[in-house]
This record gives sequence, C-alpha cells and structure tokens, in this order.
Amino acid sequence: MIRPLKALYDIPAPAKLNLFLHITGRRPDGHHLLQSVLMLIDWCDTLHFELRTDGHISRTDLGDPVAQGNPEPLPADDLAVRAAKALQAACGTSLGVHIGLEKRIPSQAGMGGGSSDAASCLLALQRLWGVRLPADALRAIALSLGADVPFSSRAAMPGWKALAKKSPPSPCRQPDFWWSSLRRDCPRKAFSVRQISNAIQKLLQFKALLQMQMALII
Repeated sequence: MIRPLKALYDIPAPAKLNLFLHITGRRPDGHHLLQSVLMLIDWCDTLHFELRTDGHISRTDLGDPVAQGNPEPLPADDLAVRAAKALQAACGTSLGVHIGLEKRIPSQAGMGGGSSDAASCLLALQRLWGVRLPADALRAIALSLGADVPFSSRAAMPGWKALAKKSPPSPCRQPDFWWSSLRRDCPRKAFSVRQISNAIQKLLQFKALLQMQMALII
C-alpha cells in the first residue's frame, strides 16, 4: 500500500514532433490508426497536483493560455481532467485532485500538448493517490483518451514505463538534424486533430473513387 501524498508540483508534459504521419485506418471508436515516428522536445506544459479528500476533480489555468498562443481558454473538461476522472474510476479511489495547469504548448497545433497533459496526469496521480494500476489497464485508459497519450507517457516522468511496454522504440536511426518549431503570435484559425483527420479521410476516399473511375474509363 502506497501512502497518498499531499501534493506534487512541477510535473512536465513535453510537446512532441511528428517526423512523418500516415493514417492507416480507423478504430471502432472513431479514432484514427496512425503510423508515425515521434520525438519529444523540451517545450513543456507544467502541471501541479494538490490532493482533495472530497473526491472532486478540478482544474485551474495558471497564467493566460491565450497569451501563450492558444486561440481560446481550455474547456472545463479537457484531456487532463478526463484522464484524472478515468483513472479515479478505474482505481475506485475516493480521493480527488486539484490540477494547476501552466499551458505553454499551443493547443490544436499538432504538438500533442493535451495528450501529454493527460499522460502526466495518469502517471502523477497514481503516486499522489497511492494507487497502482496494472500496465495493461493503464495503457487501455491512455489509448481511450487518444493515440498520442501512450507515447507521451514514456518521457513524461522518467522511470515510469507502465504504458510503454508494448510500444517499442523505432528501429530507424534519427537523422542528424536540428528541428525548429515556430509559433505564430497572430490570430489563427485552429482545427482539432479530429477535423484534420476527417478531412484527410475524405481526401483518401475521393482519391480511391477517382482511381476507380479512371480504371473504368481506361
């Protein structure tokens, strides 16, 4: 039995870069199956966790998310809160948490900020609440939240590998390149990953239909 902690502070949630991204199919729950090589970078959100004994899960945005390049404040039930609720239900704990979130990674920018926040929550809250889920159960929760969440957990807190057992590293060698990520401070139109994925799926369907029509003509 692990004793709960009163608080955990300064937990990082690093952004990621997709070195390439292929959509290979779609799961029954609507999420897309992805093939990609990902790398984490030293651009992080920071989360702070304070134990609540009343069972409630709450979140406060620290700083100004809009000033950090996000088009609008985070929704009340964002991925971090959803991850906490999912873990709470799976563990059957009566404890709750207040989450303070310093948002630096722009949302809806393809950098996995929300997924990384969720992964850090899954890992940190086990320690805060003094609980431990089997690796398969924890991995299932992570995957239900999004395809990037299991990957993001691998480096959210070094040494905690529960979600990574069945996610072997890529066998390919990373090229000796420097990568730059530039943030636009001007107003921008934001698109969710689901919107982008659905648009790509429609393009693929159109391409397949066009190829069938060309085959009939030939």
